[in-house]
Amino acid sequence: MEWARTVLFDLQGYMRDGGFVMPPLVASAFVLWYALGLRWVTFRGTLQTGEALAHAARKRLPRGPKRDAHLAPLIEQAYGPLRARLARGRALVRSLVTVAPLAGLLGTVAGMIETFDALGDNALFAQSGGIAGGISQALLTTQMGLIVAVPGVVAGRLLDRRQAFLEGELERIKQVTLREAGVVVEAGHA
Repeated sequence: MEWARTVLFDLQGYMRDGGFVMPPLVASAFVLWYALGLRWVTFRGTLQTGEALAHAARKRLPRGPKRDAHLAPLIEQAYGPLRARLARGRALVRSLVTVAPLAGLLGTVAGMIETFDALGDNALFAQSGGIAGGISQALLTTQMGLIVAVPGVVAGRLLDRRQAFLEGELERIKQVTLREAGVVVEAGHA
């Protein structure tokens, strides 16, 4: 438990030294990783759900000559919410990885202003940290902005690739279902 206290104490100092930009950056890191985790969990079981939806759509078809005309719209209607669920959180992740470096840059500017104020006042060793405090704030916020953004971009891109794969597989399931039902399907159209 001593290590937890040490980490908490270090984090408090890091937040204090980073200035006003640091709390939103830390909060954005937590929100970002929550959104990434939510996306990852959402992807699990998607293909099984897609196959179940296609099977259910086949069962709901009317009997008779109008069968072919009803299957494609029925599957498309069933897959709409599933596709929307796959995209959930994507915009939030992209926004956070874009804004985090900008917030870090804002902290950098604030730190540099503090540094130049200390130089202007000849307060090289001021109570608030003077030049060293301003430079430290500038570097800490820049670092935090990058700590949030860089792994978020990498994880976000990996999840985007997984989403594209799952959407392709859902399309494949839809095409196979339509072919099995005897519906003539043009490439890429249903």
